[in-house]
Amino acid sequence: MEARSAALDAARDHAVAWLSSLEDGRDPSHLDADEVARRLGDLPEAPTGAGEVVDLLAQVCRPGLAGIPTGGFGGMAIGGSPAALGADWLTSAWDQNVMLRSLTPAGAAVEEVAGRWLLDLLRLPGDAAVGFVTGAGTANFTCLVAARDTVLRRAGYGVTAGLAGAPGVRVMVGQERHTSVDRALRFLGLGHPHAVSADEQGRIRTDALDEALRNWDGPTIVVLQAGNDRSGSFDAFADSIAVAREYGAWVHVDGAFGLWAAVSPRWREQLRGLADADSWATDAHNALNVPNDCGLAIVRDADALASSMAMHGDYLIQASGDPQERTPELSRRGRGFAIWAALRSLGRTGVLDVVERPADQARSFADAAREIPGCEVVDEPVFTQVCLRFGDVDRTRAVGDALVADGATWISASLWDGRAIVPVSVSNWGTTEEDVRRAVAGLRRAAASVAPPP
Repeated sequence: MEARSAALDAARDHAVAWLSSLEDGRDPSHLDADEVARRLGDLPEAPTGAGEVVDLLAQVCRPGLAGIPTGGFGGMAIGGSPAALGADWLTSAWDQNVMLRSLTPAGAAVEEVAGRWLLDLLRLPGDAAVGFVTGAGTANFTCLVAARDTVLRRAGYGVTAGLAGAPGVRVMVGQERHTSVDRALRFLGLGHPHAVSADEQGRIRTDALDEALRNWDGPTIVVLQAGNDRSGSFDAFADSIAVAREYGAWVHVDGAFGLWAAVSPRWREQLRGLADADSWATDAHNALNVPNDCGLAIVRDADALASSMAMHGDYLIQASGDPQERTPELSRRGRGFAIWAALRSLGRTGVLDVVERPADQARSFADAAREIPGCEVVDEPVFTQVCLRFGDVDRTRAVGDALVADGATWISASLWDGRAIVPVSVSNWGTTEEDVRRAVAGLRRAAASVAPPP
């Protein structure tokens, strides 16, 4: 216990010092990965005290840490709220392997309660199964396993026999889908998806989806999107799902950050029909601001998910509804503790606030960015994403590099549809109007430092 106390005391001191250092909203990192690795050194011959190890780790790594928990971080949708952080520490200390109700009753119960609360908040079917996985990418994978197995079973084929003799499964996706969908399909042995054309906002075209489905008569999965990675837009769920249903397709929704819009009446019309899909994927570190490792795989048919995920063994004291029936992992940490803590801390009104306030701040950011000479706001913000451009590819990239170097915020250049952009994601629970002003000021400095096009 003495060693544990020394390690935990050191960890707390370093954690508080780190979080306090971020209060000015700046990104403190200045060492690259190679230098951090060099400073970590070689494996010693003799043991080292637990507290000393934690001290060394914190001291060496601190200059290489990105300021992700800051309110000014806009590089991706991510957060880490106080109650969830505290619960996450407890999760590590408790060290529960949440796979069986009989083995870890507290972990199983917390996930069941948190799952019920989430389905209520997101306005999804109350009897859907909720799997607590590593992130949105794994959530997509988990849901698509259930989708693949189900559409093959409907075609009279059992996937337990392998895929070598299986009927071909076609997966229809929008051209603007997130690449994690393609990655999941690669893992599933389904190969490249069939890309359906999208509109200027990145939304799948329903007429093009109808045509693609009409020209295929085998097992089919349609993947829709709640929150385009760049524009923040939502696919037309009611129309697209109605078309998919005509052809017997399974409909999955990749809602990594955009699914959270379902808690607010603001986006009710844009999300009309969302709850009619077969599965949904999202991440609790988006909007809910739970620390990393907290994806959510939601499947309407709990039996379909269980038949794809469950593992059976004589040594397991199993019961119906075990957590291991909803995730691809058997050994895993209790992700539900932090998610339950975040929800209990926020309540309904708090969850609504952490969804709506970043959207307001994204609009404020876009309005202020329009005043910067040479800055183009590509689209009116739909949710929490803002997409900027500064003339040609080279200048846009240069502005992004200058912005990272400035340190007022962490936002860098990227590509969208072959064009350079500076994407901004506003989702941190701690982001304030002052953070927005500071980030815009940094953007203005970065733009001014880059020569305008001739």
